[in-house]
Order: sequence, then structure tokens, then C-alpha cells
Amino acid sequence: MEHTNNREKHIEEENNEDPKRKKVGGIKTMPFIIGNEMCDRFATVGFHANMITYLTQVLNMPLVKASNTLTNFNGTASLTPLIGALIADSFAGRFWTIVVGSIIYELGLISITIAAILPSLRPPPCPSQSNCEEATSLQLSILYIALILTSIGTGGLRPCVVTFAADQFDMTRATVASRSWNFFNWYYICMALATLSALTIVVYVQDHVGWGWGLGIPTIGMAVSIVAFMAGSRLYLKLKPEGSPMTRIAQVIAAAIKKKRYIVPRDSTLLYRNNDLDDAIAREGRIDHTNQFKWLDKAAIVTEKDFKSSQQPDLWRIATVHRVEELKSIIKILPLWAAGILVVTSFSHNTSFAIQQARSMDRHLSHSIQFPPASLAIFSNLTLVIGLLLYERLLVPFSRKFTNEASGLTTLQRMGIGYVINILATLVASYVEIKRKSIARNHDLLDDPKAVIPISVFWLVPQYCLHGLAEVFINVGQLEFLYNQSPESMRSCAAALYWIGIALGNFVGTLLVTLVHNFTNGKEEWLPDRNLNKGKLECYYRLVTIIQGVNLVYYLVCAWLYTYKPLEEVRNRGHNNGEVKDENNLMIRVNT
Repeated sequence: MEHTNNREKHIEEENNEDPKRKKVGGIKTMPFIIGNEMCDRFATVGFHANMITYLTQVLNMPLVKASNTLTNFNGTASLTPLIGALIADSFAGRFWTIVVGSIIYELGLISITIAAILPSLRPPPCPSQSNCEEATSLQLSILYIALILTSIGTGGLRPCVVTFAADQFDMTRATVASRSWNFFNWYYICMALATLSALTIVVYVQDHVGWGWGLGIPTIGMAVSIVAFMAGSRLYLKLKPEGSPMTRIAQVIAAAIKKKRYIVPRDSTLLYRNNDLDDAIAREGRIDHTNQFKWLDKAAIVTEKDFKSSQQPDLWRIATVHRVEELKSIIKILPLWAAGILVVTSFSHNTSFAIQQARSMDRHLSHSIQFPPASLAIFSNLTLVIGLLLYERLLVPFSRKFTNEASGLTTLQRMGIGYVINILATLVASYVEIKRKSIARNHDLLDDPKAVIPISVFWLVPQYCLHGLAEVFINVGQLEFLYNQSPESMRSCAAALYWIGIALGNFVGTLLVTLVHNFTNGKEEWLPDRNLNKGKLECYYRLVTIIQGVNLVYYLVCAWLYTYKPLEEVRNRGHNNGEVKDENNLMIRVNT
């Protein structure tokens, strides 16, 4: 009863703060936050989407080196969010982390735009694409500085924007919790629309006007995003950081090690709880005790040595049940998160090899207008937007009748469907490459790397659409899963995990391409540097398909073993008594 009364008191205190929430936060902040993110995404996609062309056609890099350069920096850009998340959750807060990250990113865009404008910062043109003079060390250093700055800036943006947007709503309310999947779907729809704009406008300018304007437009877009975000500053609800989550994790581990000889009591109510200590990091409710990873429960065993003379707990000797369960939650989601790494690996070829395939195919829309290769990603983004709308309006209401889940499908079911679709995407990609080379062989074009093969570039559309459909289920589902299942005080870190998965997926993609290139280098080379027609790209796609199949089995085993985070919330709704349970094992006791 005391535990329940404390919770009710905590909820009443939060309700007393509602007038403040009405002044700041809420839906009125979304135009500024989402507007900032859309401009940022427009700039990011406009910068990266066609970068493989800039490296190979302007800086004259070999294909494999250019592909690995992009993959490595994309991977680095997805690792820096962990640093940004720790800074935001520890002391800086999400608002200022976003502001500083945006400014650093803008400096990177300015650097590469200047390099694209000044002829001295790029090698001589090489229309024949044979015996080309590669970029000098100085010219490459400008490129690397720009990529490093954008990678650092990304670290402040990616883990904070989506969580900062969620901060604007009272996430302790059951009505908001029940429609949290709506937020993630609409967030992704807005991001996909920004991506579509970049792929149509920016890529066209890069291919037909020039790289000065082609990179200058994203630079302007990023500047607009900073202005848009700052314009809404007074409206934002800015939650105060409550200390480093890494410190709390280290304290739990240290306390468990110090008590390794102690026996965990069978009655979990004997473990240490301190509601006042946890209030700041458990606004939505405390995580209930679970029986998994029981060794960590040793950290919550109470002994006389655990308290200082002031009766304050020594947090390096004792941890509350909630803090122990925070660490358990992170440990539980890691195996499922890891399954997403290889999905990114399969996506990575869409920004390198698929674009090179497209350059060798018939891209004519009319006698004078050609379809830009990098704009093929339009089809995956269109599929993403349409798929999310259909998912929300049709699939969720339909599946809810059979699953009794508020969101139609659980996040784990949603991701599982995406894994299957992703396997189909890489399988289709291998058959399209076989078709492309077959036509090249029939027209004696295999030896000409600059030849236009008489096969429509739109043969590549199905694989892009399938990748887009897979994103509807995997990417959105994973982001929602990480947000819901991570401790609320570590949600920036959870969002960073999402991007770290992308980073590792890109690095694995680089490793896979390098290994394949090295082991097949010779007569039967799969991934040649200059002439893709002489390679065996379809074999690479088949290898990725097999890897995805093994990854699916791994995911299914992890999903079957997973148990959702048990979180209890007390609500005072003023009507019928009862209990409501959602996919997260969220128990909401309703009291009149």
C-alpha cells in the first residue's frame, strides 16, 4: 500500500504541474522541431545521396575505395550519436546538444561546398573514366575534414531530435502511451517527405547544373533548420538532465561485484527501494523487479556498510531495484538490436553498387531528359510514405481485431515481417543484375565500362520498393522498440543505439565488400574497380541474401526469448476501476 500511495502522490504532483506544461511543450512545438529535422534530413540526404558520384566522377576515386570511404564515414556518423546522447543525458540537455550539433554540421557542409566551387580543390575532369588523375592529398583532406565535421554534428542531432520531440508530450498519460506508435509513424513520414524532396531537387541539380549549387542547396537547407529550431526556443519543454546514465550503470555493476558473495533473498521486497532517489529518473513509473540476470540483484541487497553517516546511500555499494532493472532492460534489448546490424549491411549497396548499375542502364525519360541514378532512392521513400500511411490506416485497425494490441502488431512482430521482406529485396537485386549483364553480353558491351546497356533503369525499382517496405516494418519498429523498452532516463542513449546499429552495419558492409573484393580478385572478380560489367555482383547479392536468412533465424530465437519491460503506472482517471495492459506489460491501475 505504501508503494502505491507514493506513486499516487507522485502522479498528483505531476498533475499540479500541468499548467506549466500547457505553457511549454505540446503539439505547438512540432512545427519547429519537425521543421528543423526535415530541413536537416533534406540537407543530409542531399549531401550523401549522390556522393558516390562526386567521389568517382569528380574526385576520380576507384569504385571500391569510394564505396568504402562513404561507408566508413557513414558508419562514423552513426557512432558519434552515442557521445552526443551521453552529453545530452548527462549535463547539456537535448536542446543545446541539438543546437551545437547543427552548427558543426553546417560548418562541414560549407567546407565541401567551397571545395566543389573552387577548381583548385578537385582534380582535372576525366570523361573517359580510364587512367584518371586521382585527387591529391590536399584535395582529399578537404573532403575528409567536411565528412568529419558532418559526422560530429550528426552526433548531436540524431539521438536527440526524436526524443526531444517526445519530451514535449506528457508521456506518463495512458492516452499518449497508447498512441506512441502514431508519433513514430508520422515522424518517419515527415522524414521520408524531406528525403524525397532532396532526392528529386538536389540530385537533379547535382547531375544537371553542377556540384557548387548541388552542395550549396543542402548547406542553405541546414542553415534554415537552425533558424527554425531556435525560433521555437521559448515554447519547448526542456527537461533537466539527471546525471550520466553510464555512471548509474557502472554503480550497479560495482555494487553487484562488491556483494558477489551475498545470496539474493527469495523475497524481492527485501531488496533496496528508494522512491525519492528514483523520482527524477522515473517520471513515468518505476520498473518492477524481474527474475532475469539475478546476479545483478546483489547490487540491491541491503547491508550496514551501504549507508554513509548522513544515512545517505553509497551508490557505489548499493543500487535501487529500479536502477538494477534499468541495466537489465539495456542488456535484454541488445541481442535484438544486434540483429538489425546486418539489415543495414544489406541496405548499404543501394548507395553504391546500385547507383553504378543505374549509370550503365538506359535512363531516358524522354529524348532529352534522363533519370538521375541517385534518385532511384525516391522509390524506396515513396514506398515508405505510402506503406506507413497504409500501415496506420488499414493494417493496424485490421490486425487489432486479432491481436488485441493497441498498436495492431507488437514491435517484435512488426520487425520480424520486415526481416522477411528484406531478404526478398536482396534476392530480387541478384536477378536484376543477371538480367542486366545478360543484355550487355547479347550486345557485346561487357568490355565497355561507359556503354549504355539497352535495359531500362526502372528494372532496379522493385528492389528499392522492397527495401522501402522493409523499412516500414524494421526501422520504425526498431526505433519504437528501443524507445519503449529502454529506461526513460536513457532514451537519448537508446536512440543512439539505433544509429550505432547503422554504423556497425555500414562497417560490416565495408568489411564484407573488402573481403569479397580481395578473395575474388582475379579472373572471377565479383566487384571490379572500374567495369562492373566484368564482375559478378549477383553473387555478392546472393551472399548477402544467405547472410540475411541466417540473421532472420537468429532474430526469431531472440524475439521468442524476450520479455517486455514490466513498468507500473498508477492513473487517476475518475471513472471505472480496472486494469489495462499493453504490449510493454504496462500495468495501469485505474482508481476512482
